[in-house]
Amino acid sequence: MNTVIPNQFAEAQTLNVQQLFGLSNSAFAGLEKLTALNLQAIKVTLAENQAILMKAVSARPEELFVLSTSLAKPMAEKVSAYSRQVYEILSGIQGGLSSTAQSQFQQYQRGAHVFVENLTKNAPLETGIPLAE
Repeated sequence: MNTVIPNQFAEAQTLNVQQLFGLSNSAFAGLEKLTALNLQAIKVTLAENQAILMKAVSARPEELFVLSTSLAKPMAEKVSAYSRQVYEILSGIQGGLSSTAQSQFQQYQRGAHVFVENLTKNAPLETGIPLAE
């Protein structure tokens, strides 16, 4: 009995499991970065809001308008920086997943090619058609 095909199958399954865990670890690392970014953003926002509220409580009514307009530009910059960081994290995750998927597809192509070659090498040549005399 030929053991090449079962060995190839076992090797392919091992590779698939390794790639699955690699993808899972990559996705989890990205999720971890995103969670850390969100926690940092919440912490900073709470501290800034406390400072703003303290200024607003102690400000005179005519100073409240100046206070609110002075906050618009820094807030827009912070939102932009946060969006950039989220984009970078998600791009990193996507890039890792794409490269892994591409390498896995190439591995499948090579495996299929080897499988077909081995199958044709080991196939019997009997066709039932007589050879030309």
